Amino acid sequence: MEKGFILWFTGLSGAGKTTISKVVAEKLRERGRKVEILDGDIVRENLSKGLTFSKEDRDINVRRIGFVAHLLSRNGVVAITAAISPYKGIRNQIREMDENFIEVYINAPLAVCEKRDVKGLYAKAKAGEIKNFTGIDDPYEAPENPEIICCTDKETLEESVAHIISSLEKSGHLA
Repeated sequence: MEKGFILWFTGLSGAGKTTISKVVAEKLRERGRKVEILDGDIVRENLSKGLTFSKEDRDINVRRIGFVAHLLSRNGVVAITAAISPYKGIRNQIREMDENFIEVYINAPLAVCEKRDVKGLYAKAKAGEIKNFTGIDDPYEAPENPEIICCTDKETLEESVAHIISSLEKSGHLA
């Protein structure tokens, strides 16, 4: 059985986590790998319904995503997470849980994320309609030493995906 691993995508809302994760998953499946995407919005709806956006509840949500990702990883699945996961401390706890944790920082400046925001969440947060919104009135703690960084304001989708696949090959996670 091939060794599983966790590809932990983190970044601001609108940075490109979900978009890139879907294409990376497709590329991995083409190589015969078993892949599951744990998208932050979908997990929140199904495993974490009722949680607020307080720091404590966000940590609970991220811990749940990490636990499920770890279960998948140890069973030979590539677990891709696409969740803002704004706090370093909880991401580091997940890293300690699984030796095959690969942090992928999907980096885009706040102004770029705001322009991409089709749901208007940033505008609502700035207007005070949404509280504790990451990047507006709640912090995003960027990773200090991620294994992979994609700068989506400078790279195309294809370039970001190629960079991730190439990094996985170089690290020995992909043949």
